[in-house]
Amino acid sequence: MKLDFDKMEGLVPVIVQDAQTLVVLMLGFMNEEAYNKTVETGKVTFFSRTKKRLWTKGETSGNFLNVVSMKVDCDNDTLLVKVNPVGPVCHTGTDTCWGEDNVSDMNFLPYLQSFIEERKGESPDASYTASLFRDGLNRMAQMVGEEAVDTVIKATNGTDEEFVNEASDLLFHLMVLLSGKNLRIEDLVKELKARHKKPLD
Repeated sequence: MKLDFDKMEGLVPVIVQDAQTLVVLMLGFMNEEAYNKTVETGKVTFFSRTKKRLWTKGETSGNFLNVVSMKVDCDNDTLLVKVNPVGPVCHTGTDTCWGEDNVSDMNFLPYLQSFIEERKGESPDASYTASLFRDGLNRMAQMVGEEAVDTVIKATNGTDEEFVNEASDLLFHLMVLLSGKNLRIEDLVKELKARHKKPLD
């Protein structure tokens, strides 16, 4: 990665984004030493323009920014760092330096998929999800079928609340089946995106 530290007298702006929710958390600056330390440690380190020294985010609070990926922009003078934050990011105690909540409902699905996958190796007594993995693909597929029928029934002869509940059960069991097939919800998203790019019949 080639960064141009000369444009801003040895500094580059750093946009920090949550790797899961894609919410922008903060903006900081790095010099070359801070960049190298970030690469070395896997924790975001900035250069403080007021204190004139390096500081690793979380060095006093414990709220580290664990690096997931780093990308340089088209002019090689700005860095985008995607992270998994540990706790609030702002020194005021808020999730972001703009006072926003670091949440995104749609990004809950990949989190849930990972949570489901963690249940694969657990004892069937530990959870309902673990018991589905014990029972195997046929049972998982059966549950998807049963929940699909329940969803259709509530869509045509139920309240909106009942329909949402059954549709949620359907999606959950579909995600369990995906994990049973060593697939993820993201694989469905990729397929839908590919279809969306094609002309409609």
